[in-house]
Amino acid sequence: MNLSIVVPLYNEVESIVELKDWVSRVVAKMNIAYEIIFIDDGSNDGSWALVEKMAAAHKEVLGIKFRRNYGKSAALFSGFKAANGDVVITMDADLQDNPDEIPALYNMIVEEGYDLVSGWKQKRHDPIGKTLPSKLFNRTARVISGIKLHDFNCGLKAYKKDVVKNIEVYGEMHRYIPILAKRSGFNNITEKVVIHRERQYGVSKFGMERFLKGFLDLLSVSFISKFGKKPMHLFGGLGTLMFLVGFIASSYLGINKLYHVYHGIKMQLITTSPYFYIALTSMVIGSQLFLAGFLAELVSRNSPDRNQYHIEKEVNL
Repeated sequence: MNLSIVVPLYNEVESIVELKDWVSRVVAKMNIAYEIIFIDDGSNDGSWALVEKMAAAHKEVLGIKFRRNYGKSAALFSGFKAANGDVVITMDADLQDNPDEIPALYNMIVEEGYDLVSGWKQKRHDPIGKTLPSKLFNRTARVISGIKLHDFNCGLKAYKKDVVKNIEVYGEMHRYIPILAKRSGFNNITEKVVIHRERQYGVSKFGMERFLKGFLDLLSVSFISKFGKKPMHLFGGLGTLMFLVGFIASSYLGINKLYHVYHGIKMQLITTSPYFYIALTSMVIGSQLFLAGFLAELVSRNSPDRNQYHIEKEVNL
C-alpha cells in the first residue's frame, strides 16, 4: 500500500461524498495503491450511513465509527493505527483542505525524504475569532518547541508510516503532532504552503473552550517532552532547591541563636521570627516535591487504557 488518507469527521454529511470523489480523481492520476480511512467521531447526522454506502461500492474506502464523540485526537489515533500506507496524509472532512495538494505532499515524503510535512494555510478563510487565537498558538508553539512551523494545527499533513506508528496522539494533542514527532526522534520536519478553501457546508466545530485547552495541551506536551521519562529531574531538582533554601535559612537562625546565648545576649525566641516559619515551610515543600519525583518515577506515564476507544463498527478493515 502506497498511500493512506486519514479523514476524521464529525457531522459532515454534506461534504464527505464530494471529498471522497475528489480524492479518488486526484490519486487515480498518481497510479498508486491507496486507501481512504474515514473515522466517524460519533456523528448523529447520517455521516456513517454514507461511509458504509461508499465502502460497499469502493474497496479503497475504509470506515471506523466511534460510539460517541471522543475528539479529533482519538479519531487520528485510530486512523493511524489502521493505516497501511507507506505515506499517510491527514485532511479534514469539511472540504477546506484541498485534495489537489496530495501529489505534492506525497512526493515530498517519498522523493525528498521528509518525515513530516505540515500544511501552512498562509491565506485563511476563517473569521478573526479563529485566526487570531491560531496565530497566538503557533507563535507560542514555535518558541517552546523550537520547530519553525507557521501552522501547527493545519489538518492537512503528510507523514512517513514510521512516524504515525511511533507517536501517541491523545487528549487534544492533535494540534502538536509535529512536537510529538520530534520527541520520538523524527527531526526532518518541514512545511508547505497549501490552499485553504472556504467552508461550504455545515458549521465550524471551533469553540472558545479550545483556546484554553490549546495552551494547557502545549504545556502538557512540553512537560512530557522534557520530563516524561525523567520526572525526578524536575520534581527532585525543585525539591532539592527548596529544601536547601529552607535548611540554610533555619541553620542561620539556629547559629545566630546559639551565638547570642553563648555571649549572654538576650534575644526573642526563634519561633517568634517569621523567617523561621518561611524556612520550615520551604523545607516541607522541598521534601514533598522530592517525594513527588519518586512517585512519578514509579508511576508509568503510558496508562494501558489511555487510548481505549469504544468502536461500534468497522468496514473493510
